[in-house]
Amino acid sequence: MSNLKHTPLHALHVELGAKMVPFAGYDMPVQYPLGVKREHEHTRRACGLFDVSHMGQILVRGPRPAEALETLVPADIIGLPEGMQRYALFTSEEGGILDDLMVVNAGDHLYLVVNAACREQDFAHLHRGLLGHEIEMVDRGLLALQGPAAAEVMQRLCPEACEMVFMQHGHFTIEGIDVWASRSGYTGEDGFELSVAADDSEALTRRLLAEEEVEAIGLGARDSLRLEAGLCLYGHDIDTETTPVEAGLIWAIGKPRRRGGERAGGFPGADLILHQVAEKDHRRKRVGLLGEGRAPVREGADLYDGEDYHVGRVTSGGFGPSVGQPVAMGYVAIETSEIGTTVYAEVRGKRLPMTVSKMPFVTPGYHRG
Repeated sequence: MSNLKHTPLHALHVELGAKMVPFAGYDMPVQYPLGVKREHEHTRRACGLFDVSHMGQILVRGPRPAEALETLVPADIIGLPEGMQRYALFTSEEGGILDDLMVVNAGDHLYLVVNAACREQDFAHLHRGLLGHEIEMVDRGLLALQGPAAAEVMQRLCPEACEMVFMQHGHFTIEGIDVWASRSGYTGEDGFELSVAADDSEALTRRLLAEEEVEAIGLGARDSLRLEAGLCLYGHDIDTETTPVEAGLIWAIGKPRRRGGERAGGFPGADLILHQVAEKDHRRKRVGLLGEGRAPVREGADLYDGEDYHVGRVTSGGFGPSVGQPVAMGYVAIETSEIGTTVYAEVRGKRLPMTVSKMPFVTPGYHRG
């Protein structure tokens, strides 16, 4: 008997012919009959709909919640305007990354979205760290409508939501269904993430799938889309052993939280992290990698320089359907991190050349107004 959890859309996934796999304790659709490659291409060309209800949705209420959350993350939360969201990191005392998350300033409270695999530990971390605050995990569905046609679809169903720009958040009604919507996503495309009451999730999903441009998309294509967009997957590209600076996430450390800032430090691991920001003396760095031919280079492949020295390891990799060649990201020694450097990935006993490249590998389609 499986003890995997189900999202509110599980029965619909099965009805749609999805191939279901275990992911972060949930039974999730990895692909539909369309197949991973075509699902990926459809999202880049038109519009894909993803079930991301396995992610944790948390409300933080209490006195000065932004000030309180800044004791756990290096982001500028106090300076986040109402109705906006920001990417943040839970850091450890050792300077590693416990999880990455989205934080919304919802006025009198904060709304957080955390990774599925970390949701219970993040909930406990917030309880321990934010004494005197109410921390509530809400049982809601979460959909991601992604692709260049996402705004066209939303214009028909909820034109007010289309007035938002990238990383804005608001409350709307779609055909009688209350929705918390943000203009964001994890594919590199324009799109909307829609939080909805669990009981309304299937009705909203069916309504969106009824639109000509929209196809149901599984976790397989979500992974290849986010990889092409240069976006990290927690537990793979970032974890407790990587610092935000090594991961190339300095932009997630708010300027007021850095040395010389008005609220410098004050978060776990600040001494090490802010030292690395200022001194740039970290010894490895997350980079993009472009391969040759068609053979994908997968997570775990060791990387070598031209003189056969081990210089790093791939943390995510596959074939990029939109790029037309193998794409990957991984960590390499600083000496081999310059754009254009050739490294060699070991794949089944062969050394395949890869070029250190800028990320993202595709041009982002975010709607910034």
